[in-house]
Amino acid sequence: MLKSFKYFFLKALGALLDVLPIIAVIFFFQFLVIQKPLPNPEKTFWGFLLVITGLFIFIEGLETALFPLGESLATQFALKGNFWWILAFGFAIGFSTTIAEPALTIIAGKAGQLAIQQGLIENQSPAVSHFVLGLRLTVAFSVGFAIALGVARIIKGWPLIWFVLSGYGAVVALTQFAPREFIGIAYDSGGITTSTITVPLIAALGVGLASAIRGRNPISDGFGLIALASLSPILFVMAYGIFNYGGR
Repeated sequence: MLKSFKYFFLKALGALLDVLPIIAVIFFFQFLVIQKPLPNPEKTFWGFLLVITGLFIFIEGLETALFPLGESLATQFALKGNFWWILAFGFAIGFSTTIAEPALTIIAGKAGQLAIQQGLIENQSPAVSHFVLGLRLTVAFSVGFAIALGVARIIKGWPLIWFVLSGYGAVVALTQFAPREFIGIAYDSGGITTSTITVPLIAALGVGLASAIRGRNPISDGFGLIALASLSPILFVMAYGIFNYGGR
């Protein structure tokens, strides 16, 4: 009982220390630069308390379930030895975690609202829903594709630099043709897809797969999936914009 209490206390303390720099920055600018009291001190206090509690629960969930489960699944698929099943698993993990990513849902919804203002789509609910869903599916498919490609890279032992250089070269080239309204969305899509849900499972998948394959190093080969997952949405979203709304 005492060990359990000490464990949870240290975990909660770690979450508090992670949030403290944010609290310090907010208080510094609020009281020393703006020089005004907090507008809703009680709500602010409870908000910080909820953030700390949520962060503690989230990290505990990652360490207890997502990381071990991701590594275990990757190891089992590697031992199964079917190349195409492993690729299908990688694609499914990338697609499903991205389509469920809260940050992507929020950004896609905001992009739909701005698309109306820019005249890209009509100010009608079906048009907005179609735009938002198309954007989310495009990003999710791109991450699934990237993870499948990254899994193939780990299995075959291909250097990561090949994919990074060619990928960003394609990004620079495609930027010249994509609609201006989609360029910023595309570049931001690469960041929002590698967030709270996606990163833990992808990282666990890469490390678990590299650990299970003979001749692969979990450090040098297991990592790099997240880099591909943040690169591919940029390409796919710009291609989505060109295909649906024409290039410049």
